[in-house]
Formats: sequence, C-alpha cells, structure tokens
Amino acid sequence: MRPEPVAVILAAGASRRFGATDKRLARLPSGRTLLAATLATASVVFPRLWVVLREDDDPVALGLAPDTPILRAHRAADGLGASLADAFAALCSDPSLSRAPAAAVLLGDMPGIAPETLAALRDAAGPGRIVRPRHAGRPGHPVLFGRDVWAELAALDGDEGARRAIAHHRDCSHEIGVDDPGIHLDIDAPDDLTALWREDRV
Repeated sequence: MRPEPVAVILAAGASRRFGATDKRLARLPSGRTLLAATLATASVVFPRLWVVLREDDDPVALGLAPDTPILRAHRAADGLGASLADAFAALCSDPSLSRAPAAAVLLGDMPGIAPETLAALRDAAGPGRIVRPRHAGRPGHPVLFGRDVWAELAALDGDEGARRAIAHHRDCSHEIGVDDPGIHLDIDAPDDLTALWREDRV
C-alpha cells in the first residue's frame, strides 16, 4: 500500500481579533465547535492527523474527542511559525512517519474547505512537492508540504509561518485549481461566522 500524507491542524493561536471569546469554541450550524468541525472535515481525507494546541489547552473543553491525537506547541506564544516548527519537529522525530510522503497544514479556523479539495491536494502530494489550492485567481489553504521540506519547517520561528519556505522552494511549488471558496474563508472575527452560516456547509 502506498504511504499516505498525514495532516496537522494548527489551533494554538491566541485569536486576539476574535475578542475575549475563544473562537475555537464558536458553534456552527452543525452544532460542532469551529475546531471540531475543521477536524471532522480533515479526518475524512487524512486518517492520520494531529491537532496542534497550546500547552494548557484542554482538548475535551474545545469540543474534541478524548482520543484526538494532540501535539503541544511549547512555543505557541512566539507565533504561528514557532507553532508550526514545534509540530514539524514532532513529525520529523516520529519513526512511524518515516515513509509519509507529505504533511497537510490546515488552519483550525477554516472548516468550510470541501473534502473534495483536500482529496485533490492529497493525490497531488509527494516528497519533493509543495501543493496548495487556487480559486478565483488566489492561492489558499491548506498547503501540503513534501517531507523534503519538513526539516526546514521544523526550524521556523516567530509569526511568519511557512511563506518563506514556499518562496524558497518556488520551483517545486504547485497550485491545484479548485471550485471551492472555502479555501479562503477563515474565521478571524465574530462577523466572519455569518459567511459560514450562509454557506451551510459546516
């Protein structure tokens, strides 16, 4: 059997733009929390995945099942890049993933991405490729990173995220055209939830 890509869902941010409420607990039309809905969609396509949380987060309180695989971002306060680095350092050191060709990086506040989009990206992934979706002329999320880039991601720091790694590997970056506005729909503020209710996909 061909080894399948794995996935990580980044959910260790402070979400300051959402106000005093933890946006990961926001309820969607399905009744799930925002984070749980993102996880449910991703798990349809990626049987092996992890949710990246802060050290003091309680997964069950965030609407996740007790057996949800968790990675702790010890440097979450330093920004997205640091959380991403903590996640990829864990992936790189896991011997059970030695044959995994790629890892999908999903954001915990983007539950509107279609499973068909995730499947198309999964099928296009490979060890030497960076793959992301494109809709309406713009790239979006998630991004699948071939394992050849994992060590570079594990060395990230600060809040820049993976943009520098994508730019550094432009020759092996590929975009897949999709008919899916959900690749651009992230929940930064309470008003953003209105768009998800209109989509009626989560």
